[in-house]
Amino acid sequence: MQFTKMQGAGNDFIVMNNIELKLPLEKFPQMARRLCQRGLSIGGNALMVVDQPTAGGDFKMRFYNADGSVAEMCGNGARCIARYAYESKLAGESMKIETEAGDVFAWRKSKRFYKIKLNTPEVVRLDYPVEVDGKRYECSYVELGNPGLPHAVVRLDAFQEMPHEELFQLGSQLRWHSAFPKGANVNFYKIVSEDHILEKTFERGVEDFTLACGTGSGSVVSVLALQGKVSGKNIKLTVPGGELFVDALIENGCVESLYLTGDTNIVAAGEILDEDLLL
Repeated sequence: MQFTKMQGAGNDFIVMNNIELKLPLEKFPQMARRLCQRGLSIGGNALMVVDQPTAGGDFKMRFYNADGSVAEMCGNGARCIARYAYESKLAGESMKIETEAGDVFAWRKSKRFYKIKLNTPEVVRLDYPVEVDGKRYECSYVELGNPGLPHAVVRLDAFQEMPHEELFQLGSQLRWHSAFPKGANVNFYKIVSEDHILEKTFERGVEDFTLACGTGSGSVVSVLALQGKVSGKNIKLTVPGGELFVDALIENGCVESLYLTGDTNIVAAGEILDEDLLL
């Protein structure tokens, strides 16, 4: 089985083309759990599968977290899979990607830079504080797309100085907090200067911090733009894996359009020979 390993701002993915492989869908959760294990297999945040479109798109993107669970969409994953589709001649320089959260449009800006239109926020609760161990945290809640990808946006100015174990514990508690019935990706942020944000995301499905989260970055900018704390234009987010750029178009007090731009990298391509992967 052929695979491609890609990363965007440190989010790393295993990409497989099921248009060619024609594997039954029930196989992929098990494959994701095995293949995404670092040290024991290829390693990655998720398995992404390119499949036949069913609703007029160029292709369908299926996304399986490292624990085998299905995710509605992934921003950095969509940017990477857009490059994969372009270089595999599945799509042109602009394309429509079918996802579980709705159609996502993508554009090739240069060899490595890709831009996508993120699913717009369908649910936004700007003032949604949460309490953990008796401490109240300034929080907003966003769901991108429908069905919505849930994100908690949490202001935490000191997150870079916190011990890893303490921040991990807080991220895990918030990810499973009763305030978020679907669970949530937890995005800690700090505004460092005009239109420049530091961000770190604890992702559900991975159950750990990742080097970047595209939908998380879009959610953070959506909240801050609606609150008037950033302009919404070409906002730079510095994440552990690099830099991402988000544009949020605000009309009548709502986010009408949300765009994510950043670098992609094809790390490796080859054949899966994992002897412990039983298909």
